[in-house]
Amino acid sequence: MVDKLFHQFPVYGYMKNQAVYEPTVEDEYTYDKIIEANAKYLEEQVQGENASAQEKESKKPQEGTDKETAQKEPSQEETPEGEENPSVSGAEIASAAAEPQVEISREQLENYDYLLNNFFIVDSTTAVDGTRINAPGLLDMDMTLEKNPDAPQILIYHTHSQEGFADSVEGKQEDTVIGVGDYLAGILQDQYGYGVIHNTGTYDVVDGVIDRNSAYDYSMAAVEQILAENPSIEVVIDLHRDGVAEDRRLVTEVNGKPTAKFMFFNGLSYSALNGEVTYLPNPFVQENLAFSFQLNLQAARFYPGLSRNIYLSSLRYNLHLRPRAILLEAGAQTNTVQEVKNAMEPFAEILYQVLQGRTGQ
Repeated sequence: MVDKLFHQFPVYGYMKNQAVYEPTVEDEYTYDKIIEANAKYLEEQVQGENASAQEKESKKPQEGTDKETAQKEPSQEETPEGEENPSVSGAEIASAAAEPQVEISREQLENYDYLLNNFFIVDSTTAVDGTRINAPGLLDMDMTLEKNPDAPQILIYHTHSQEGFADSVEGKQEDTVIGVGDYLAGILQDQYGYGVIHNTGTYDVVDGVIDRNSAYDYSMAAVEQILAENPSIEVVIDLHRDGVAEDRRLVTEVNGKPTAKFMFFNGLSYSALNGEVTYLPNPFVQENLAFSFQLNLQAARFYPGLSRNIYLSSLRYNLHLRPRAILLEAGAQTNTVQEVKNAMEPFAEILYQVLQGRTGQ
């Protein structure tokens, strides 16, 4: 049976010998077909169960709420040509999703199969069960953070700093994921009042050539130093962009603007073959999961179709550095720079909601 499985799915045989010991390069190809199927299931299941509630809500008068027309792929992945992206004021960001578009009950979330199928994609290199993926443990963990404008509280960095987009101009840093990080930092500082450090260090270039074999080691050393020098930092965001098939665009519409979809990426330090990955310990695995889940839940409630859910893999990805640490895949190489920057506006909002404890659960 095992030999037959290897014959039918040769990638599994390769993973069996390699994946536990070599870092996954998540931006080459992140099982897009699995993600697409998961997203379709989420739309049908969640929106179907709440259709009557949404219809009833739509009959009420709305005040100051721009209701997005987000759709799952592939139906509306192509966006209008030449659409402008006007600057967004703090008031517009704060009110953009004043009311949830989809209601997801705690009772639904406490169903393990529903929770797993609707909010997670599990890589074949790892495994989960109800002790790790459970609604009470993920929902009830306190992820709130009292705002302190006098000290840095959020760190943004990029393990893969050279990642660019469909219309990036070579050599123009603002067209890379670093430029997206600058935009996110500005929103979090100017609109939400957080102290933010944006580290723009390069960790994926060796001798002038892109080399990601040790990028996580290099970025870890830099981040550890920043955290030692700034102990007030409690939120750590490693901002990436994903890599998908060239004919696929991860785009939806939020508040009338073409917006790149994003995905949370969590390493569990757990191998499906060998159990705990002891050489990559992470005492904050559950906290990391709770943080990603609460963020993803807010995205599903307020911006259905925007998040591609939480991808679970076997390694660690430096998430052990803080309980509130996330790896965010914003768009892909087929998105435009502006589409990915547009995604930082709703992401900043849901981050603010979770840090303020406004999760509605």
